[in-house]
Amino acid sequence: MPYFDELSLSAQTAYAQLLDSALSADHFRSIADLPGSFAQKTVKGIRYWYYQYHEPSGKRSQVFVGPDNEAVRALMARRGQPAATESLIPLARSAIALGCAPVIPRQLKVIGRLADYGFFRAGGVLVGTHAFLAYGNMLGLRWGDSSRTQDIDFAHAGKSVSLALPSTVEVKTHNAIESLEMGFLPVTGLSGKSGATDLNPKEPEFRLDFLTVTHRKGEEIYMHPQLNVPLQPLKFMEFSLENIQQAVLFSPGSAVLVSLPHPARYALHKLIVYGEREGAFAAKSMKDLHQAASLLAYFREHRPWEIDEAWADLVSRGKGWVRRAKQGVEALDKRCPDLEAGEWLTTPLV
Repeated sequence: MPYFDELSLSAQTAYAQLLDSALSADHFRSIADLPGSFAQKTVKGIRYWYYQYHEPSGKRSQVFVGPDNEAVRALMARRGQPAATESLIPLARSAIALGCAPVIPRQLKVIGRLADYGFFRAGGVLVGTHAFLAYGNMLGLRWGDSSRTQDIDFAHAGKSVSLALPSTVEVKTHNAIESLEMGFLPVTGLSGKSGATDLNPKEPEFRLDFLTVTHRKGEEIYMHPQLNVPLQPLKFMEFSLENIQQAVLFSPGSAVLVSLPHPARYALHKLIVYGEREGAFAAKSMKDLHQAASLLAYFREHRPWEIDEAWADLVSRGKGWVRRAKQGVEALDKRCPDLEAGEWLTTPLV
């Protein structure tokens, strides 16, 4: 069965150009990319300059720039230059016209807002179907229906990441969600505490889930002090949060640089968690298998060694990992026998 179609060389080139430009724009972001304006104040006969702007949450803020001098005036002159991110829009539209898959604008708005607040810079990772959609463009492929969803999944390494962040770093994730004014409300658990999911009551399928790796308290929701968002531990999530990649998601009017799991690890993680789906989440198992099959079909043809390396890591982690991986592979062989996944994966299952 066909798992994907290959994009044209022109589409692949357009995506590569967009990604390169997004990486450059992220590196060279300047004052031209900031929404706001300069304001002057005179104190005891000396002129001082401030930069005033509105945060994405709507709060008005003002930052001291310095006294009126040549250096400050040079900085002010840069404010009139085109923003680095503006150059991404024509490239995004060109990529879409050539066949690359865009993200639904309102979903990209959510992802972009968290990016604006520094979520990805602080170690956040986009997971789930939006990551799978991004892999299509990354690998030069066009997926089928399994690349569409209403929910948006984010992940973070949890407590371990705090060791790598300065104590002054703080990402106001909850404020970012509120500033969208899209009706998202945190889901409250039985204990009365906010859970790791935000959703719009009028559109319960349009939800944001925040995940992390399991810790010593098991599956208890963990409030990350610097991210300001509750994180739901998920078994085996740590396998996906190694060897993170960067990609660009886009719509006709926006482009956002994000962090993603490595696609080979993403595919195998889907097999590991296949047997963990229960109750209302069991329906996602078929999507998990289809996404794993699509990625494995690509890697088998083009880069099988990357799957081999990830698989060897997986089975080295213990019997529980191997048992669940075996369940996923057996289910995949029944659903997609043409892949012969059980025969292809090189490290023996025990």
